Amino acid sequence: MNKKSILIIFGGNSTEHNVSCKSVMNFIKNIPDNKYEKHLVGIKKNGDWVYYSADTSLILQCKWADEPSNISCMLCPGKGLVLLDNENTTIKIDTIIPVLHGKNGEDGTIQGLFELCSIPYVGCGVVSSGVSMDKAYTKIIVDSLKTIPQANYVLVKEGDSDSYIENAEKTLGYPMFVKPCKSGSSQGVSKAENRTELINAVNLALKHDSKVLIEETIKGRELECAVLEKNGKIVCSNAGEAVAGDVFYSYEAKYNNADSKTVLNPDIPEGVNEKVREYAEAIFKALGCNGLSRVDFFMEENGNVIFNEINTLPGFTEISMYPMMMEAVGYPIEKLMEELIEGAGISK
Repeated sequence: MNKKSILIIFGGNSTEHNVSCKSVMNFIKNIPDNKYEKHLVGIKKNGDWVYYSADTSLILQCKWADEPSNISCMLCPGKGLVLLDNENTTIKIDTIIPVLHGKNGEDGTIQGLFELCSIPYVGCGVVSSGVSMDKAYTKIIVDSLKTIPQANYVLVKEGDSDSYIENAEKTLGYPMFVKPCKSGSSQGVSKAENRTELINAVNLALKHDSKVLIEETIKGRELECAVLEKNGKIVCSNAGEAVAGDVFYSYEAKYNNADSKTVLNPDIPEGVNEKVREYAEAIFKALGCNGLSRVDFFMEENGNVIFNEINTLPGFTEISMYPMMMEAVGYPIEKLMEELIEGAGISK
């Protein structure tokens, strides 16, 4: 049996580089060797691409970038993966799995390269990746559905006057949450309890992106739904709950706080699970998504479900919700990997 040649790309030059190095291990370990030939390309923090064939445990430790056996490489239209060695070795690639979080990974940029190379890839396409990564555009599209509630917000752009302060105070009230429009894993996200904290939070968020969302605080539990799509068939998981070990589910709370946990079968009111699944599928379709996404919500004390955000390349670390939620609805990790690979496409 001829094996499919799979290119797995990890790392990246975003603030989520280290999360990618943890996520990719689930792909390396669980893609069946008897069906697929795996090739690894790491993108260093400075943006350099290298073909990686050394000890994969160094990836998990984030110590892979300076491995002496690394070979510079590039993805080339009409050729595939080209190693910049003495022979300019070319490797034909059948499918690409971009295990990349954040900027230049899940925002449509690298997906455009895959399209130019005419190589099928796992995940959302150029447009859906871009609008899903930009939380302001996501809100506009979800607003157009007119049936799914979401938090009120004020948009701030780099170079705007300080008028946003009074606007946010009048429209939203304290406390508020401030987040970059295009950043994942809660990078650059802060809670503001007063004007000083609001200004500091906006300045922090502007270090991550040129646009910032200031959102009203929604008091409620954080629910998540995993979505898997293959050839137009959509499967939604049951709602899972992210329980923060901090004031909110920040980057530190997600990955470094032992008090944070995930609950696959949370105790929630009747009908909430169905509402989460309904909303998740509607949002996935409205944004034109493919392959996979994780859709996040808040559930208020009265059971109201409010959309928070979507992640088109959710974490795949050992503690990440997406693979656990999919396993709970009949997609253990190896089956999930095959579904993603076999559902890969181009021109989405």
